[in-house]
Amino acid sequence: MYSRRTCGLCDKARAVILAERERTPFRFEEIIIDGDDELERSYGVRVPVVEVDGSEEFEISVEPTRLRGLLGSARPRRP
Repeated sequence: MYSRRTCGLCDKARAVILAERERTPFRFEEIIIDGDDELERSYGVRVPVVEVDGSEEFEISVEPTRLRGLLGSARPRRP
């Protein structure tokens, strides 16, 4: 998940992701874009942006049911 340090939408997206990780173990990495010129150009105000298996799947919000479906179809991952 690409996010910013102070971002209410990022907080909400993170909560959805971590709740799902309680059900379905998977690796979660959060990348803070603040201060990285290239990442700020790429993601700007679109954060949070969430990738699943390298594919950008969510922007601004994470829909729990869709995330669950994507994780169910993804190859197994270690937490």
